[in-house]
Amino acid sequence: MSTALGTDPPSTDPHGTGPKGAGPAGIGGSAPDGTGLPVAAGQQVLSPQPGRHRKNRILQLPRSPKIRIGLGLSLLFTILAIIGPWIAPLNPSKSLSTMSGLPQPPSSAHWLGTTQVQQDVLSQLLVGGRSTILVALIAGAIATVLAVAFGVTAGYYGGLLDDLFSMLANVFLVLPALPLLIVIFGFLSKTASPNDLLIGLVVSITGWAFGARVLRAQTLSMRSRDYVLSARIIGERGWRIMLFEILPNLTPIVATSFLFTVIYGVGAYTALSFLGVISVAHWNWGTMLYWAQSAQAAQQVHIQWWWFLPPGVAVGLFGTALALLNFGIDEFINPRLRAAGLTRRKARQVGLPRRVPLGLTPVLRSPDESRRI
Repeated sequence: MSTALGTDPPSTDPHGTGPKGAGPAGIGGSAPDGTGLPVAAGQQVLSPQPGRHRKNRILQLPRSPKIRIGLGLSLLFTILAIIGPWIAPLNPSKSLSTMSGLPQPPSSAHWLGTTQVQQDVLSQLLVGGRSTILVALIAGAIATVLAVAFGVTAGYYGGLLDDLFSMLANVFLVLPALPLLIVIFGFLSKTASPNDLLIGLVVSITGWAFGARVLRAQTLSMRSRDYVLSARIIGERGWRIMLFEILPNLTPIVATSFLFTVIYGVGAYTALSFLGVISVAHWNWGTMLYWAQSAQAAQQVHIQWWWFLPPGVAVGLFGTALALLNFGIDEFINPRLRAAGLTRRKARQVGLPRRVPLGLTPVLRSPDESRRI
């Protein structure tokens, strides 16, 4: 069922019995928007107010507040990660005093205060942001590549290969990720400046299985489609069919898997740094939380909130931004959530009901499109 939104007021018959051409009980007949199109049984046609069609004629992804806020925050954090070490006012490891003292609250000299050894918190936040976001992006990219390779291959070929890849994914799904990462990092050398690429690679090992399962299920439903069968008949190779026929139709799911894995990478890297598994001399948001916890900043009589609150808020906001992007993609590709791209005021302007019934897909149709049809 669908809800078609026309732009012309409905025309009625001379006897006032309903829309022109309508059949008994409003089933069948012509569309009441002046287009002459047949109306299927159970189809609902709504007309917006005149003069509003140009403004609300298309449901686009950027119209969603979720995608706008998520994209804005993501770009902000990405820019800060790139230029953060260059605009940091001080060296994050440099102590402004030779002896330990009380952390200083935010002031004009130190916008986010200082630590117990008089290190600038703002500089630590800016420098640590690059490492945190870089590791998360590396982990997300590698995990997404693994998920696509294992999931699409298993779903397309099936058989023994599907069983082996599915069993491998299930093993990684049931293993507790954080303890496994702690064990893996225990065997690696703990240097003062660890390689962010290596950290992202290790984190991605535990983050690919969920995306692979979803992609496998979608590929199983696509491998029997007509366009895939046609490609097989004309002799296309399997890797080419997967790459050029199936994978483009999985783009939204791949993007969602990437965003989910980046969120996982931020959480895993922050947790490992907070536990001291990764070198505490390597600045990131988790390391800031580690030093704040070591100095018991939250247990003091006067809570030293400026020490642990900025990195915690940064982790939360970056994760929220990626989650909003994920929800925006879901609204864009899911017909049942397509109406979420409109605000309530715009939905009322185009004539949508307060609650769209389940199974009704709102469709905005402009007068030009109606005349062409």
